[in-house]
Amino acid sequence: QVQPVESGGGLVQAGGSLSVSCAASGRAFSSYAMGWFRQAPGKEREFVAAINWSGDRPYYADSVKGRFTISRDNAKNTVLLQMNSLKPEDTAVYYCAGRRGSSTYYHTTDYDYWGQGTQVTVSS
Repeated sequence: QVQPVESGGGLVQAGGSLSVSCAASGRAFSSYAMGWFRQAPGKEREFVAAINWSGDRPYYADSVKGRFTISRDNAKNTVLLQMNSLKPEDTAVYYCAGRRGSSTYYHTTDYDYWGQGTQVTVSS
């Protein structure tokens, strides 16, 4: 199994950029699909981006497509979410998640392992 740990959140002005990183402990990281989700106050957790085990099939929510980029480094057991052109509505706690599998997954129920989350706040 993997244990994701997020880092890199913070405060940024609208239009700015920020990256959040996920370090996953455990063996066989390259056999895990990884995803990013977010949850704003009073809202349900929602899908942001996901990537398959080899990194060649990223998938994005429509709300972030063209602004966010997900990538992974299997040698370092890390997943990165680069966020550009940030908007106040991107403010949320961002969670990294993992599951075994060869595809790209975008439902919260698809994932077995979750991090504790990191806060991203975008000011207007």
